[in-house]
Amino acid sequence: MAVTLAVGAGLSPAPVRSQPSAEPVVTVINGCHLWPYAHCPGADLRHADLVGKDLRGVNFSGAKLSRARLRSANLAGAKLDGADLTGVQAYALNAPGASFRGATMVAANLAMGRFFRADMSGADLSAANLEAARMNFVWLVGAKLVGADLQETKFVGSNLQDADLGGAVLRFAIFPDAHLQGCRGCPEGW
Repeated sequence: MAVTLAVGAGLSPAPVRSQPSAEPVVTVINGCHLWPYAHCPGADLRHADLVGKDLRGVNFSGAKLSRARLRSANLAGAKLDGADLTGVQAYALNAPGASFRGATMVAANLAMGRFFRADMSGADLSAANLEAARMNFVWLVGAKLVGADLQETKFVGSNLQDADLGGAVLRFAIFPDAHLQGCRGCPEGW
């Protein structure tokens, strides 16, 4: 059975119908427009549903994000210095290059998060869940991780100088090439 194509046989393509373009949906919470590179320092986003949102490069310095839902959100390059992220639900958060300097992240669920080259210096991560998080080249200088769940967390090349890991669960956590000078509760021999 032969198949022939009718190229140039007088067949014209079907007319293209233009569809009305849908305007992107922008979430606005307490005056903060939640889109990439938004500028919302000090915003009140407590209990906000930000699941899967693309918030790369946002400025949430000093923002109140306690108990917000950030599962699978993108905070790449975001600035959250001094923000309150107490009890945040951020499973599988993507935050490479983000800054959390001096942030309060007590009891935050950050399991399976990706924090490559993030800065968490001086942050309080007490009782946080960072199970299987990727903390490669993260700065945790003077950070508090007391009682944190760090099982299977990867601290490759991270700086934990003067950090406090007292009572943290370290089962299968790895620290290759990490800087551990003055770190309390850090494993020996890495």
